[in-house]
Amino acid sequence: MFSAAALQSLKRKRLYEQQVEQLGNYQLRIHDQMIMLEGAKATTETVDALRTGAAAMKAMQKATNIDDVDKTMDEINEQTENMKQIQEALSTPIGSAADFDEDELEAELEELEGAELEEQLLQPATTAPAAPVHVPAGKQPARPVQQRKNTEEEDELAALQAEMAL
Repeated sequence: MFSAAALQSLKRKRLYEQQVEQLGNYQLRIHDQMIMLEGAKATTETVDALRTGAAAMKAMQKATNIDDVDKTMDEINEQTENMKQIQEALSTPIGSAADFDEDELEAELEELEGAELEEQLLQPATTAPAAPVHVPAGKQPARPVQQRKNTEEEDELAALQAEMAL
């Protein structure tokens, strides 16, 4: 039937197949172990980073407590209030400008405006020609700008405004 050599070869073949399968399982187990080690290393590094962050935060909180923050905020508010007072003191009029009564100045201004309006109403009405509906195309000659004469009151007002600008 079968030769002894053929049976021996078949037995060796099966032994080799078992050996190959066993070595494949070893490799698989080693590969699995490497993955587990990489995961453990990543976990350890993450935990170490979290510990370092927590320790740094704790150190910062020791250096800055709520009383220090409140004190600093109070100092900032105090300095802000001081600056407002300084700015208010600098903007308060002094000398003759401080002697003006605002109500009196407003009444005088209203009186001047009323007099100007009255003067305008008393001037005779001029009838102007109707404005053209259509402007012809082409270049138009420039119209000279007529200068309006200032009234005495307007001159005084301009002088006062010039003084206030100083």
